[in-house]
Amino acid sequence: MTTPPALLINCTTCRLVSRVRFIPTGGSAICPRCGAHLSHRKPNSLARTWALIIAAYILYIPANVYPIMTVISFGKGEPDTIISGVQSLMASGMWPLAVLVFFASITVPLIKLLGLTLLLISVQYKWHWRPRQRTILYRITEAVGRWSMIDIFMISILVALVRLEAIATIEPGTGATSFAAVVVLTMFAAMSFDPRLIWDAMEQPNVE
Repeated sequence: MTTPPALLINCTTCRLVSRVRFIPTGGSAICPRCGAHLSHRKPNSLARTWALIIAAYILYIPANVYPIMTVISFGKGEPDTIISGVQSLMASGMWPLAVLVFFASITVPLIKLLGLTLLLISVQYKWHWRPRQRTILYRITEAVGRWSMIDIFMISILVALVRLEAIATIEPGTGATSFAAVVVLTMFAAMSFDPRLIWDAMEQPNVE
């Protein structure tokens, strides 16, 4: 009997590439640096990513429909959604800030959801179309998703600082919770997706 060739497996925790001769059926090898379990591919990557993406799509609706915060000044105030907040910034002449909020809070989460959906469909149907570009799309999606938290950080700072009782108060809304959940779910979805699945299809004949 010949010795099986060594496999190169990337640790998803510390990113160390290890040479593994044998992985038992139903088991896994151990990373020599951090002790994490090594596997050829992330277990149940597609199922977990689909579940997270669907949940994020559902929460994306209340995140944009319900108020994200309420500014109360001298006993009066109106709740603001993300869109109405952008419109208020534009009406005040703060166009750069309005563009930043619109891009970070509306465009980025939606593009990330659509991008991950495209990647999931392409892997599930074993597309051979532009694997390098799809890998780059995944890397960009994984990197920019966290910047959508700008709104949440801003609200948390304002809520903590602006507590002037009857003069001015800022309160978070229901939409803020939904929006934060969307961002966190998309971040977890990007982490659970295994981009190596994109290249697995290239090793199989295209039946189309």
